[in-house]
Amino acid sequence: MLKTDSEKGISGDDSDLIARKNTFGSNTYPRKKGRSFLAFVWDACKDLTLIILMVAAAVSLALGITTEGIKEGWYDGASIAFAVLLVVFVTAISDYKQSLQFQNLNEEKQNIRLEVVRGGRRITVSIYDLVVGDVVPLKIGDQVPADGILINGHSLSIDESSMTGESKIVHKDQKSPFLMSGCKVADGYGTMLVTAVGVNTEWGLLMASISEDSGEETPLQVRLNGVATFIGMVGLSVALAVLVVLLARYFTGHTYNPDGSVQYVKGKMGVGQTIRGVVRIFTVAVTIVVVAVPEGLPLAVTLTLAFSMRKMMKDKALVRRLSACETMGSATTICSDKTGTLTLNQMTVVEAYFGGKKMDSPDNAQMLSADVTSLIVEGIAQNTSGSIFEPEGGQEPEVTGSPTEKAILSWGLKLGMKFNETRLKSSILHVFPFNSEKKRGGVAVHLDGPEVHIHWKGAAEIILDSCTSWLDTDGSKHSMTPEKIAEFKKFIEDMAVASLRCVAFAYITHEMDDVPNEDQRAEWKLPEDNLIMLGIVGIKDPCRPGVRDSVRLCQAAGIKVRMVTGDNLQTARAIALECGILDDPNVLEPVIIEGKAFRVLSDLEREEAAEKISVMGRSSPNDKLLLVKALRARGHVVAVTGDGTNDAPALHEADIGLSMGIQGTEVAKESSDIIILDDNFASVVRVVRWGRSVYANIQKFIQFQLTVNVAALIINVVAAVSSGNVPLNAVQLLWVNLIMDTLGALALATEPPTNHLMERPPVGRREPLITNIMWRNLIIMALFQVSVLLTLNFKGISLLQLKNDDPAHADKVKNTFIFNTFVLCQVFNEFNSRKPDELNIFKGISGNHLFIGIIAITVVLQALIVEFLGKFASTVRLSWQLWLVSIGLAFFGWPLAFVGKLIPVPKRPLGEFFACCCICKGSKQAPDDATSNDKEDNKPEP
Repeated sequence: MLKTDSEKGISGDDSDLIARKNTFGSNTYPRKKGRSFLAFVWDACKDLTLIILMVAAAVSLALGITTEGIKEGWYDGASIAFAVLLVVFVTAISDYKQSLQFQNLNEEKQNIRLEVVRGGRRITVSIYDLVVGDVVPLKIGDQVPADGILINGHSLSIDESSMTGESKIVHKDQKSPFLMSGCKVADGYGTMLVTAVGVNTEWGLLMASISEDSGEETPLQVRLNGVATFIGMVGLSVALAVLVVLLARYFTGHTYNPDGSVQYVKGKMGVGQTIRGVVRIFTVAVTIVVVAVPEGLPLAVTLTLAFSMRKMMKDKALVRRLSACETMGSATTICSDKTGTLTLNQMTVVEAYFGGKKMDSPDNAQMLSADVTSLIVEGIAQNTSGSIFEPEGGQEPEVTGSPTEKAILSWGLKLGMKFNETRLKSSILHVFPFNSEKKRGGVAVHLDGPEVHIHWKGAAEIILDSCTSWLDTDGSKHSMTPEKIAEFKKFIEDMAVASLRCVAFAYITHEMDDVPNEDQRAEWKLPEDNLIMLGIVGIKDPCRPGVRDSVRLCQAAGIKVRMVTGDNLQTARAIALECGILDDPNVLEPVIIEGKAFRVLSDLEREEAAEKISVMGRSSPNDKLLLVKALRARGHVVAVTGDGTNDAPALHEADIGLSMGIQGTEVAKESSDIIILDDNFASVVRVVRWGRSVYANIQKFIQFQLTVNVAALIINVVAAVSSGNVPLNAVQLLWVNLIMDTLGALALATEPPTNHLMERPPVGRREPLITNIMWRNLIIMALFQVSVLLTLNFKGISLLQLKNDDPAHADKVKNTFIFNTFVLCQVFNEFNSRKPDELNIFKGISGNHLFIGIIAITVVLQALIVEFLGKFASTVRLSWQLWLVSIGLAFFGWPLAFVGKLIPVPKRPLGEFFACCCICKGSKQAPDDATSNDKEDNKPEP
């Protein structure tokens, strides 16, 4: 009824696919809609300080209209309301855009690529393009992409825990053929027929009922929320103090109008005027809180994470967990796979040793008798998880499978193998799928009569250890003498030195009568001793171009690259030398070590050895896990690359798990934090750069924001306490808040990474967010701004030669000049914050169009506010001379910052210095390790 061929699948033409989708549905399910824009607007409106300001605006509006009439009395209240709404909408737009970005990335995470059989050939399609009737090959580590039934399989076991909640592995065969979408293949391989897709599957129904938005907060966001809360509490305390002082001065008659008259005279003021004066004071106090509370800190993290994730996608890295972006910047070591990551994963057989001698050409079958060639071809065709599609019309056969399988199958074709014919000559009784722990795979095939051949294929020295005889070129069998063993080992060593992967073929004959019946065959353990050696092939997998430079870049950045591979030590050594991981070919253990030697060490010895290891050969997935644990115990921040199902524990244990997008199994991808889409080590290095960029951008924004906070608070507090008036009113402070929080975050959080980031050591696990360099820059800029603006506040009228002007107008000109200079100082401060530790703050500015755009918008809007919207912002127009002076004062910060960066800073964090002082004061002696304990997991700081 499905019109499907169990061997060749569906035809796969467009009309057939469309018809199947229309009849049975597509393999997608309705996702819950993301939050609407209005929801983000509502969230932004919930900010307590903004609510208070809106109430103050409403009261001010009502009182203004009552006392001054509608023509003049609406300015103050409407100005505050407009400024608050502007802050709300800019924040909401920013958050909404980031939400859409995260939603798109979430959809990309679900877009699995898988193989299907259509028209007799294996092709790769998106999981969303799967249709009912498709024939899907499954292998260990795959995710079952839809509901279906098993057509055929060998040792196929499914982990159904994602659906049933039980961790029991379920064996699938003709008696239990039903497969559920979303489950993982735990062992074996097989072929399934898709019977239901999308919402018609159990997994689809489950996924349609849950929301994708996990609301995950990264460690840095949590940390910054704490910082923002602390600074907010300080700002609130200062605002309350200012409120008390201003109210006291107002009601005691110590607050004056610009013309010198007292603002409040007891018994002579109307209730409306008094309330209006109190509301004005209250509004100033609230706006101090608005400026003091750094809402932009968590926003900056969201912005930089969203920006980084989008850019990392272009750099072939798909982020699955947000926190990995930050953690990657702290990585001190990378444990990398060899095959496909450091090498190209384009394998070809270049050497062969069969019949006890090296073949002059690896595909010269004439050297071997027909019987030997037949055995080799039988082993290649049956003991494989790959396949060959032989198109009609004499076209080149299409080989599919893992790179190793493709290399061996392609070599088999050159020997004269007819893949489909060879497979039909014998039937498979039982399969032992390739196991990365045992590093071999086997198959039992039944020929005519009582004869059964059991073929093994795997790591050369492991197969050799199981062989007691070998086959000559004429098909005669000889015992495996010590001399012959040495000869085989010498050949394996020679191939390994030439960086070839050595794969051996062996077999053993078995009687059909000794084979268990079908019911018990699933438990049958294939004989793996007393094998007959057929031969060995050497597979070349060239080093990736540019990988040596990437390794050198990591080493310069203080990140040690370690190679963990299943290949033997000699092959691993050759590739490590080629990649630049090793410099000396004569290094000894433990710099280069075998997995079995590492696993027998005690925990303490393992930790000490792990520090020195550069290459681990013949490693099992468990050895990789032990290495990760040992390195983490030594305080390292460990990044691990992996592609196999058995790599999942190491990927999960590591601080950052990096799975491979091309060769990686779905199990590995599920356990990882980041998927490297092109399987390239250079992409891993780019992820490190982005990780460091996230942290660096947050630090830039913190320096910028705290400079503004400190300056604005000091100026308003000192002015309020000394004169009862503040130079920066509510609307002006809200505009500064907009520059500072949203536009500032957007400008600084989207700085692209530079090579300068890779010239620093990794950021320590508990390194303070505000470094000594940032403290130095912050203090210098804040002191400069406070000095300039307080001088203008107290001496501005005389300095600006406004003594002869009307006092009220002179005061407005002075306050407008202070406001303009303060905003322009922040514009320059953004330039200075781009490069906290570099002298040339304009370096690379031309490449950051967003930064230039935001600076331009800020300056244009500032000019608009001062020159055309004076009634709303309580400002007056400035002459071009005052504009020049204002720009000159702001620009003067550049040489000051330049000179300031020449001042050396102590290497130890200031916070640590103060802590040590307290300890010394209390105990007369500071402990040696006063600051290095890791409270969370008791690991020393790297």
